[in-house]
Amino acid sequence: MAALPDPVAAGPTPRQVADAMFSRDHAAQAAGMVVEQVALGSATVTMTVRKDMVNGHDICHGGYMALLCDTAFAYACNACNQNTVASGFSIEILAPARLGDTLVAVGVEQAQRGRSGVYDIKLTNQHGDIIALFRGKSARIAGEVLPGTSHA
Repeated sequence: MAALPDPVAAGPTPRQVADAMFSRDHAAQAAGMVVEQVALGSATVTMTVRKDMVNGHDICHGGYMALLCDTAFAYACNACNQNTVASGFSIEILAPARLGDTLVAVGVEQAQRGRSGVYDIKLTNQHGDIIALFRGKSARIAGEVLPGTSHA
């Protein structure tokens, strides 16, 4: 029987990486986001729409929806502990989000080639209604989220 890999030798878990990122992620903290789930290439982040996030049309400002999707994107593409940033993204807003809604952004890696990746994020409300679709392009840069902990 083959020996199981040593988890310590494999480096930090995606949750450890996410927790380290979140401790420095003042934007996500200020918006009241919660990183619900993280795995290699995926993440789920939630946020409740507050009064200070509602625009003059009495709906959630699109910038907050993009912020939530961008955050799920960031946690999905950094889960492997290699520093990764956005090189671009687009968002298609399909329905309004309203005061009190709990928004759920689920990000999933679609492709990874060299230093570049593509991630899709689906944004839904607490009823499962699709609010927006987001596509992010990532670029790996030098360093690690938790420096000196990966043993590739």
